[in-house]
Amino acid sequence: MPPQPPAPPVFYSFKSNDILVDSLANFVVKAQRDAVEKRGKFTIGLSRGTLAANLRGLVGQENVQWDKWYVLLPALVRSLQSANHHHREVFFCDEAAVPLDSEDSNYHSNYLSFLSTVPIPPEQIHTINPDLLGDLEELADEYEKQLVSHFAASNAARYPTFDLMLLGMGTDGETASLFPGHEILDERDAWVSFIEDAPRGPPKRITMT
Repeated sequence: MPPQPPAPPVFYSFKSNDILVDSLANFVVKAQRDAVEKRGKFTIGLSRGTLAANLRGLVGQENVQWDKWYVLLPALVRSLQSANHHHREVFFCDEAAVPLDSEDSNYHSNYLSFLSTVPIPPEQIHTINPDLLGDLEELADEYEKQLVSHFAASNAARYPTFDLMLLGMGTDGETASLFPGHEILDERDAWVSFIEDAPRGPPKRITMT
């Protein structure tokens, strides 16, 4: 049976950023509820850029089950006492090859926006290994091993399967450090690869392919 074409995209526009923030929070909570009901956990991926600030609507949500989150980034809660915090894992769809406290770090921006205020266990937040910043190939390989370790225990799929991936897009069409026309778009084997020549922002990065 030939592969089926992808479903057509669905576009939504919002009159203000506040409405977008509230709508995004509701969307994420629904995705979490569906995933937890089916699999008992919620695996989410987040990318670099301004996306982190738009997740602030999750702060104060009473029905966020933080213990169910496995993140390539996170979400937030109003009544932390009523939240359950052990089934969320946070991974990052892409990351700059910079120290974790750098302003260019995906982890750092998300930490400041909400990770520092929610009770996701630290072991469920998967960062790059800062000791490997001098070797991009090794940095990417080590992060891929984290993915393999997590997803191999969850399913036998060839590629990692997330419940939700939230990605921003640059004015040039870039998303998750995948720039139009870049040779990394031809990668077919590695789950995580690297670039050394990003045309804007920090030049050295790793990203999911």
